Amino acid sequence: MKASQFFISTLKEAPADAEVVSHKLMMRAGMIKRLGAGIYNYMPMGLRVIRKVEKIIREEMDAAGAIECLMPVIQPAELWQETGRFDKMGPELLRVKDRHGRDFIVQPTSEEVITDIARQELRSYRQLPKNFYHIQTKFRDERRPRFGVMRGREFTMKDAYSFDRDVASAGRSYDNMYAAYGKIFDRLGLQYRAVAADTGAIGGDRSHEFQVIAETGEDAIVYCPTSDYAANIELAEGLALSASRGAAAQALAKTPTPGKSTCEDVALLLGLPLARTVKSLVLATDELDKDGVIAKTQVWLLLVRGDHELNEVKAGKIEGLKGGFRFATVGEIESRFGCKPGYLGPIGAKDIKIVADRTVANMADFVCGANEADFHLTGVNWGRDLPEPDLVADIRNVVAGDPSPDGKGVLAIQRGIEVGHVFYLGTRYSAAMNASFLDENGKPALMEMGCYGIGVTRILGAAIEQNNDARGIIWPDSIAPFTVVICPIGADRSADVKAAAEKLYGELKALGVDVLLDDRGERPGAMFADWELIGVPHRVVLGDRGLKEGQVEYQGRRDEAATKLAVGDVLGHLKGLLKL
Repeated sequence: MKASQFFISTLKEAPADAEVVSHKLMMRAGMIKRLGAGIYNYMPMGLRVIRKVEKIIREEMDAAGAIECLMPVIQPAELWQETGRFDKMGPELLRVKDRHGRDFIVQPTSEEVITDIARQELRSYRQLPKNFYHIQTKFRDERRPRFGVMRGREFTMKDAYSFDRDVASAGRSYDNMYAAYGKIFDRLGLQYRAVAADTGAIGGDRSHEFQVIAETGEDAIVYCPTSDYAANIELAEGLALSASRGAAAQALAKTPTPGKSTCEDVALLLGLPLARTVKSLVLATDELDKDGVIAKTQVWLLLVRGDHELNEVKAGKIEGLKGGFRFATVGEIESRFGCKPGYLGPIGAKDIKIVADRTVANMADFVCGANEADFHLTGVNWGRDLPEPDLVADIRNVVAGDPSPDGKGVLAIQRGIEVGHVFYLGTRYSAAMNASFLDENGKPALMEMGCYGIGVTRILGAAIEQNNDARGIIWPDSIAPFTVVICPIGADRSADVKAAAEKLYGELKALGVDVLLDDRGERPGAMFADWELIGVPHRVVLGDRGLKEGQVEYQGRRDEAATKLAVGDVLGHLKGLLKL
């Protein structure tokens, strides 16, 4: 490709609404152009990256035995009504009507459509297992789209769906996709971790996220540096930080804490470690009558150590809270505790269920609210001062330094950007849509399903968040818009420079290298700035003076300075770097 035949549109400054590095650099590099909130045109430079990402994904999915198809963006609501997701998904699901008033959705994912295909086409155990995938536009009506392609409303995703005859076979399909994803992200040239994750709204029993490591990531990844343990913070297990409960050593005392309504302020006032305090969080669950009116409300008190945070995903898995919970209102709190929030505690509260985190359950002589404004209780002990909790459970976020659940070290935390996710769904969708097959005995059985997604366009943002510097993007070789750029200086004035540039360009093209010859006639500074911003990994500069000395300059995108090479050696040098 020659630059004069391509479309290059770079900016010196990013638009004011660009928030994160990837958004700024993609806009400046002319890879995307904003059309509306969370909706972008992918310009030729950005589209080249997308196509390279898709190529790697297709090659590895095909190698893993998946079969490509293509499902529509617009899907009839009837399928989504079969699974209940038409109503349950909320406003993120864009619902539309056609001219006849029939309901449709703009797909965020395709479990319903692929299950419909499977129940029509896969009738016998002899046809299983099968794994179908497609790469297609998706739409999720984000309340607050931001960060460019990282959290847009329209995006491209690869989603795959496996169908198996039994749980064991479904487990093998899951493992196969897990391995394929590792190969994909290895080839993309990204630093990533595969972490155990919560299954969320899609449902299912087994789940892993593939997280690109980046300090700007929205997700916290928990891992043990001395073992293979890794999990999203929503799922990472928090062990009790003491093996057993100590004996009471203090008397229970009501202690004045005027104006001190947080654990941090109370600990500071009393001169105690924050880890001696207990935080009270009040939740509520509503029981509805047949008309959908609240018939009964249960209030729950969840207790975590003062320096810990409640993990709402874990809380949502507690029996009684699984159906959904909310934070209690001030009125509900006052009626049960006789006090406004800020001084709450488990002693003397009425009609509540108490859930203690594992660490809190093993605490002794702790500090909690006295259920009276401006007072806390010190020297509180289970059994002596209050009954044992109704339930002890892991309900907190882990913190760095906690013991690893596998017993092989301590936990560390880093930030990540989710770019892939694999789920074992079981019969969540096949049961709802009656997707069955005939087994060896001629009896109907539900298909066991898995689903596997990769955010194709999100990978661009994640790759840039991980790979950038003050000059611009640093693409891995495998997904760069161009692998090599040739920058001739003064080619319009020197026949030798033009001829040498054309010769190298032809040789690289013959080797199958994705090379671009910058024949725009730009000044060297402007030309170099463009390609550093765009992030081409390898640059060769040819000038009249250098050619007279028999030399050209090579500079890798991560290199601080250029290296002089003999004209006859540059092709071999590039072949070595590109492993050709």
